Formats: sequence, structure tokens, C-alpha cells
Amino acid sequence: MGKHRLLPHPGAPAASIEAVEVEVVRTGAEAVLLRFSVTGGELALPARCAPERADDLWQTTCFELFLRPPGSPAYFEFNFSPSSRWAAYAFESHRHGRRDLRLRLAPVVDPDPDGEGGSGAAAYALEAEVDLSDLPPAALRMGLSAIVEETDGTRSYWALAHPPGDKPDFHDPSSFVLELPAYHPPPSPRT
Repeated sequence: MGKHRLLPHPGAPAASIEAVEVEVVRTGAEAVLLRFSVTGGELALPARCAPERADDLWQTTCFELFLRPPGSPAYFEFNFSPSSRWAAYAFESHRHGRRDLRLRLAPVVDPDPDGEGGSGAAAYALEAEVDLSDLPPAALRMGLSAIVEETDGTRSYWALAHPPGDKPDFHDPSSFVLELPAYHPPPSPRT
């Protein structure tokens, strides 16, 4: 899947963040590993806590994954916080019909995979592994985004693509510009 550089929204520029990148790795039939990296600036990070489901993670530094089956208005949103908390939602259409997405396996969020990060750091990484077994087993349109808060209170909004407008909208289907291919297991050996 590779590494992807996110773009800042022009209506909410960063004060000193230089780059946000996401590396996407398919880790098996039903899982994907995301490594979000932020460079430059001084990040404001929420305090670490138990890795549990929580709402409103986007109100400070937060990383996001959106997945949508092709041709469907329905989509899924995953949020990953440096606190170790996470969220998962299903939507019927653009910002409508939101409900908690029931998951057999919770996302695994590692808020400091390199053992170096913390508030005020000039570089930060977060890894999240997401089990996809509760989603349709097809190729999915994918959007990646981040809300980055700096220690001076500046918030910037980063995504693979931004739809036209004064405000960022990570939920807009036009920002789901990558494809997460359906997993095809290797053929089993014949005996």
C-alpha cells in the first residue's frame, strides 16, 4: 500500500508542523496497519489512558481512517488518539445515520511505537492496527486524515485530498482517494 503524504487544509494552516505521512501495510486477510508520522512543531498530545472506545477524540490531536465500499453511500470511520483511545463508527451516508460500529476485535493503538514521543516533541508517530473482519470483504475506498494540535493551540487538518470549501470535511467521499484492495488468499496447495 505504501507511504502517503497528507495535505494541510488551506483554511486552517499549521503554525510549525512540516509534514504528516501515513504508511499503510496490509498485515493479513482481515487487518491493516497504519503508521502516522508527524514532523516539525510541538505537538499537544492528550494524556495516556486505558485503550478503550471513546467519542470526540477529534477535539485534539487525532488520526483517522475512512473506508467506503465502492458505489455505496455508507462508510466507516476509525479514530485513533495518542491517549490510546479509539473510536469506530458506521454511517448510512455523508455525515448521516452515525452509529457505533460493533467490532469483534478492537483496534490496537500504539501511541509511541518508537519510544520517543510526548507532548512538545518535534517528531511523533502512532501506529494503529485495524481488524477489518466486520467490514464488507471487498475492495474499499480509503481516506486518511489527521487533526494536529500544537502546544500553542493551533489546529491543522490534514488529508489525502480536501474537497472545495472553507472548512475541512474528511467525511466527503471525494477525499477517499485510495483503494484498499480486497484480500485474496494464496491458493491452498493441492494434495
